[in-house]
Amino acid sequence: MIELTVDAAGLARSRFAVSPLHEVVATLLPWGLQPAPDADPWVARARRVLRRARLPLLSELALEGPGYVPDFLNPYPSGPSPSVEEELERVRRTPPERVLSELEALRVGRPRNGLAGSGLPEGVRRAMARGGAHVARQAADELRRYWELAFAPHWEAAKAALDAEAVRYAGVLAGYGAARLFNSLHREIEWAEGTLRVESRLRIALPVSMVVVVPSLVMPRPGVAVDPTRDEDRPPMLIYPVRDKAVTDAIAPVVPSTEMAQLLGPTRAGLLAALTQPASTAQLAARHFLSPATVSYHLGVLHRAGLITRTRAGRSVLYRRTPEGTRLTRKR
Repeated sequence: MIELTVDAAGLARSRFAVSPLHEVVATLLPWGLQPAPDADPWVARARRVLRRARLPLLSELALEGPGYVPDFLNPYPSGPSPSVEEELERVRRTPPERVLSELEALRVGRPRNGLAGSGLPEGVRRAMARGGAHVARQAADELRRYWELAFAPHWEAAKAALDAEAVRYAGVLAGYGAARLFNSLHREIEWAEGTLRVESRLRIALPVSMVVVVPSLVMPRPGVAVDPTRDEDRPPMLIYPVRDKAVTDAIAPVVPSTEMAQLLGPTRAGLLAALTQPASTAQLAARHFLSPATVSYHLGVLHRAGLITRTRAGRSVLYRRTPEGTRLTRKR
């Protein structure tokens, strides 16, 4: 159980934040392997991307069971809606000593808080031997590629859904107060008599100056990000899952039906379904782990069939679905 004691002033300072990098790093936790049954398809796909995209540091830090993912990978939101570029730059500029101390926490654990240690993978040890600054740069580079392959195609719609969630609960706060707000987030979150309680295998009880509330489309259950490696007073993040169908339907990508795959072939069906937003040959090739030549061939077939159009944007050619292509993807 995690217990956070917050006074009236702390409640007044508490706020919502939408963090793109938090969604990325959340897939490194064990539920990235087996997302909640109602999670969106792109969440389930993220770990497959991680395995295939040659991201050695992130792959070794990803958990298959209980453990600790270093906090520097998931910077504290500096405002209500930081961009992924801002957050990646903060990862890159993490002080080297902090990087190394958090990796040491990964090795020895935090028994007082119920956090077990684990051996450092070989690739992590090699990176550490080159210094904390090198680890931070490598982590930022790998997070960027992971973001581009698994998250960027869906982030515009995902952010809209998360923003809508924050606005909805802002109305609860204004109309009914903080107690109603926290007690309505999730059944495993309870507010009573000045203490916020969150079900957890960790054992933490501490007073806090405020709470940053972070809605998530990745997390299957609530969590609290309390940095165990730093002494400074950094308010915890309370993360809770968004599972409102009206919200999550807004970001669910189209998955090709069996009939569509039989009609077009699985590769062309996958590419057509993926064009929820305009994309170039290179972008589609990277996301589907296909060669540009293969993607170009299949896009040509879809274009001749009248299912997609192409327009030049600078040096790139962007493909998008035609109305007929969109109707085809929606048939079940």
